[in-house]
Amino acid sequence: MNRALKTEIDDLRRLTVGQLRRKHVELFGEESRSNHKEFLFKRIAWRMQAVAGGGLSERAHHRAMELANDADLRIRAPKNIFDGAPLSRATYATIASVDSAGDPRLPMAGTVLSRDYKGRRISVDVRDAGFEYDGKLYKSLSSIAREVTGTRWNGFAFFGLVPPKEAAVAQR
Repeated sequence: MNRALKTEIDDLRRLTVGQLRRKHVELFGEESRSNHKEFLFKRIAWRMQAVAGGGLSERAHHRAMELANDADLRIRAPKNIFDGAPLSRATYATIASVDSAGDPRLPMAGTVLSRDYKGRRISVDVRDAGFEYDGKLYKSLSSIAREVTGTRWNGFAFFGLVPPKEAAVAQR
């Protein structure tokens, strides 16, 4: 690392959080969600060194982009998606999202849940407005489990959507 870069990085330590955030925008082209001074310092210093050193090779950059394309799924929608703010580049990468107001244990609409029960194959289609079983729409998995077994069951436990330890407690 050359002396000028080292001096510039050392000068970052004296900046306020606001100044570091502005420097982050300058170097990365987007605002940081963090207000943690040490995190901002390290991220900016890393970027400055990467730029000064020429960054990644073309091959490494291409491989990183391939990996990023494989990681495009999001489990939850970005927090600011409905506030009218312009969408960031990361938001465009979203392929699938789940309504954060819904139960995170539920699979996405279109999923088919299957289970064998007393020699019978039970298949349930997950819909946006509930669950379809045997041509009828149900509001909960528990109501389907009750229909199939004739007894009260936790629907998540019945269809194996909870870890085994939790399922054992739910069956009691």
